This record gives sequence, structure tokens and C-alpha cells, in this order.
Amino acid sequence: MDIARFDYHLPDGLIAQYPLERGSERLLVVDRADGSLSHRGFEDILEYLGEDDLLVLNDTRVIPARLLGKKESGGRVEVLLIRSISPQRWRCFVKASKPPRIGSHIFFGEGLVATVDERGRDSYELIFSDPELLRRVGQVPLPPYIHRNAEDRDESTYQTVYARYDGSVAAPTAGLHFTGEFLQRLRSQGVGLAFITLHVGPGTFVPVRTQKIEDHVMHAEEFTVSADAAATIRQAMESGKRIVAVGTTTTRVLEHLMASCGEIVPGSGSTDIFIYEGFRFRCVGALLTNFHLPCSTLLMLVTALGGYDIIMNAYKTAVEKEYRFFSYGDAMFII
Repeated sequence: MDIARFDYHLPDGLIAQYPLERGSERLLVVDRADGSLSHRGFEDILEYLGEDDLLVLNDTRVIPARLLGKKESGGRVEVLLIRSISPQRWRCFVKASKPPRIGSHIFFGEGLVATVDERGRDSYELIFSDPELLRRVGQVPLPPYIHRNAEDRDESTYQTVYARYDGSVAAPTAGLHFTGEFLQRLRSQGVGLAFITLHVGPGTFVPVRTQKIEDHVMHAEEFTVSADAAATIRQAMESGKRIVAVGTTTTRVLEHLMASCGEIVPGSGSTDIFIYEGFRFRCVGALLTNFHLPCSTLLMLVTALGGYDIIMNAYKTAVEKEYRFFSYGDAMFII
């Protein structure tokens, strides 16, 4: 399948650079049964949910993963934390004019120092002098399509209100629309809620560089499903309730478990599942998601669930109607 199939025209002005007030975003409802589109406000999603639905949300927390420093030579360095190996040792992406040497040092603010200990194919292992300083010096890792530096407000706005477990370098953005009050309204309406954890890695920003999408290799991401969450989801499926995934990250965990275990089981692991056209969904019956980059694996997942023609038409309409795109943008609900 050719990558060009998933390209679309997006004016730069539609890429949201700042968030709106939570819950005030627009919502494009996509009905797979007839391909119809409804233009609503986010809180109108209440009209599409009820006692026969279980929302599954990703409660990962974004960490201050972006660090700006200097090499011993004085050259600028940008570091993105990928995965914690120990409190002091991290797998990282490192951006510099010249690759840092093994054994060299990178200097950050407040006296934090990192030693370059190992180089991989596309990343490094760094040993940081002080784990506590690391958290203070790090910045919110805003996506590359947000063309500004992180501000104080991003520490809260680029985080779901139900974020609980540290580990992500990108927010599960479909969840950014919810307020605590709105979640309570869903509960009072009889909608079930379950929380799983997938730590979003930098692979979410990695473009597909292969001409054929089947040749693309996904980055693995770590997940955890508690015994309570697994039981709640299994019971909902057994009773015929609709499983509504909040975000592509949640979708990937649920469908990974169904594909590998045949049911939703508790535990921790990693997944590199790549969902595109032809994939058979065994758990997710509806999906709340944001609008995704052209030619991205996230767009491929969405077309796999919603149907290629239906979703690409929805994207074309969203551009025409000037919806706000990407992390701080508007939402789509595929039913």
C-alpha cells in the first residue's frame, strides 16, 4: 500500500498552536454506517454515549522530557528523553551539529550534567548527575509542529486531567478535551470509565519513510493494564457493551491484547502493533481522536477503523470547515 494514499492538503494556519478551554473544542462526528458527518461541540458527545458504553482512557502522564544544553565545546544540544533505564540513566534522542562522543559531557541548567555512555542506531544512553535536577531542568516536550517554546501554561494544558503515571514524551491528546466535571457528567449518565496506561514514545512523531507502509517499523511503547481495568473491560465486552477508545494509544493497547492474548488481560508489556487498512478490530467499537498528520501511522489507524473513503472525506471536510488540527486541536468521534 503506497504512502501517498494517506496524504492530504493542510494549510499551516489550521495547525493549533495553543489550546482552547477544555471542552469548548469542536467535534466532528463520523457515522460509519452511512458515512454522514455531523458538526458539533465537544460536550455534545454526551448525546452519543449512554449506559451501554464503556470509555477506556489512557492515564499516562507527560514528563518534562526536553532539555537544552551545551557540549564541552560550547555547541548547542537538544535532548529528548525516551525511556528510563534507571533514575539516572536514560535512552535519549540527541540533536547537535555534530554527534557527541562517548564519554563526553553535556551541561544543562542548575548544574545538571549528562555523560554520553552509549550510542545506538538512532539514540544514545546518557547518565545524568542528579535525577531530581533532571525533572526541574526539563521542559514540556511540545510536538515539533507547535512552533513556539513551551510556556508555563503548557505544564497543565498538555496533560490530561486524569494523568497519573509518569512516562510519556507526548500527550494522549484525545483526552485533553475532558474536564473533571465532564467526566463526572458521563458517570452520572451511566457511562462506564476504565483507565489503562500506555507511555507515548517519540515514535508518535516519527514519519513513515518507506514508500510501502507495510515496510514501516513501529517503535515499541510500554503499557500497563490493571486487574480491575482488565476485568471491567472484559465484563463490558461479554455483556455486549460498546468499547469506546479515547485515543489511538488506548486503541493500540486493547487491540494488541486481543491479537496476542485473545482477551483483555492484566499486566505490563510493550507493543509495536501497526494498525492499518485490513486490520480486524476485536475490541474497539468507537473511537474519540484528534486530527492527525498526513501520512502518519495514526491516520492509518483511524482509516482502518472508520473506512478509508469515509475518513479521508471527513478530513477534507474538516479542512474546508477550518477545524483545528493536531494535539491542541478539535476532536473527531467515529461511531
